[in-house]
Amino acid sequence: MKALLLKDYCVLWKQLRFFLLFILIFSALPGGFNGVFAVTYAALLPYSCIAYDERSKWDQLAAMMPYTARDLVLSRYVLGWIAAAGACALSLVLQGIFSSILDTGFYPVTLVLAFFACLATLALTLPLIFRFGVERGRLIMFLIIFLVCGSAGALGAVADTASGPPPAAVWLLLPVSLVLTALSIPLSVRWYAKRYQ
Repeated sequence: MKALLLKDYCVLWKQLRFFLLFILIFSALPGGFNGVFAVTYAALLPYSCIAYDERSKWDQLAAMMPYTARDLVLSRYVLGWIAAAGACALSLVLQGIFSSILDTGFYPVTLVLAFFACLATLALTLPLIFRFGVERGRLIMFLIIFLVCGSAGALGAVADTASGPPPAAVWLLLPVSLVLTALSIPLSVRWYAKRYQ
C-alpha cells in the first residue's frame, strides 16, 4: 500500500505540481466557495492517477506484481481521503488565520461538509471508474461530483449563515458518506478484478 501511494505521489508531483499549487491558493482565499473548490479538487487527484495509469498500461504491469485487487483499489480511496483531508485542514488553518487578520468570512462547517461530500463522491464514482474506465465513466463522474459537492456547499453555506447550531439534516452527510464508502470499496474491488485480473 505504501509503495502504491508513493508511486501516485511521484506521478502527481511530476505531472500535476501546478494543480497542487492551485489547491494551495484556493485553500488560502477567503470565502466558502474557494475552500469547497480546493477540497473537491484535491479529492479528484485519484482520477488523474487512474488516467495516467490507463495510458501507461500500469494495470497490466500491476497484475504481474504481488498486489491484490484490494490493494490497488484501496490505494485510490486512501489517496482521495488523504488529499481531501489535507486540503480541508489547510483551508481551515489558512482561512482561519486570514479571517482573524483581515476580518473576512470564515466557513468551517462548509469545509467540513465539503470533506464528507468528497468521501461520498469518491464512494459513488470510483466503482464506475473501475468498471468503465476514466474515459467512459467521466461524464457520469462529473455529474455526480457536481450534484454531491454542490449540495454540500449549499448546505454548508446555510449552516454557516444560520444562527444557532447547524440543523441535524446537515450532519446526515457524515453517516451517509461512511455507509457509501463501506459499500463502495468491495464493489470497486470486484469490478476492478473483473476488468483487469
